[in-house]
Amino acid sequence: MLRVLHLTDPHLFADPEGALRGRATLASLSDVLAHYAAGAWRADLVVVTGDLIQDDSAMAYEHFRRLLGGLELPVYCLPGNHDVPNLMREAVGKPPFFYCGSVERGNWAVVCLDSCVIGEAGGRVTASELARLDKILQVSRMEHAMVCLHHPPVTMGSRWLDTVGLDNGDELLQRLSGSERVRLMIFGHVHQDYDANHHGIRIIATPSTCRQFTPRSDDFAVDDNPPAYRRFELWPDGGVDQELVWVSQT
Repeated sequence: MLRVLHLTDPHLFADPEGALRGRATLASLSDVLAHYAAGAWRADLVVVTGDLIQDDSAMAYEHFRRLLGGLELPVYCLPGNHDVPNLMREAVGKPPFFYCGSVERGNWAVVCLDSCVIGEAGGRVTASELARLDKILQVSRMEHAMVCLHHPPVTMGSRWLDTVGLDNGDELLQRLSGSERVRLMIFGHVHQDYDANHHGIRIIATPSTCRQFTPRSDDFAVDDNPPAYRRFELWPDGGVDQELVWVSQT
């Protein structure tokens, strides 16, 4: 069995006191990691699905490296629309960090995709990224796969949020459903819980480690839900167990 800790959208600032819509993001991420560390459940690796930082600064990435490095686990990162690709690659391009990497363990291939379009809040998986994914799946000896990206490949039922999703989500899902190997897709960006099956693939979003968006809201709105993370257990037969963990702040 492969255990994966899913974190997303920490939105860190260079200023340790930097806050996103009233919540200090560095303290919030620290609380999430402390909650994980205090429990008995242990991950084999971490996946962070984008928006590591908020303010375009190298120092914000240094905060991320310091906190995540303390887990002493492989950390697989992919960019979100708030990330700065050259700064992010420099910060998380060497072990134990991996930028848009992939890994095979426990009969599962875990693949991180770049869905970002420079200068746009919405996303798209390019032809080259699709080709890279195809190649990984073709050569992998693992029977099952989890695909990770930032933008939602499905609509969220939220008018404003659905304008900044993945504009070729249907194409991606149809492509992956034909592989008969992709069991699971995970994403961030939406700052809320989502769990459904589409085209035979289970698709799951994890809320942010900081502020959450109000589900099914026509206009932009945040709610009072606390920070969160998700624990995945991926079984050799393709089964998926997961638990969403909300972290109340003191």
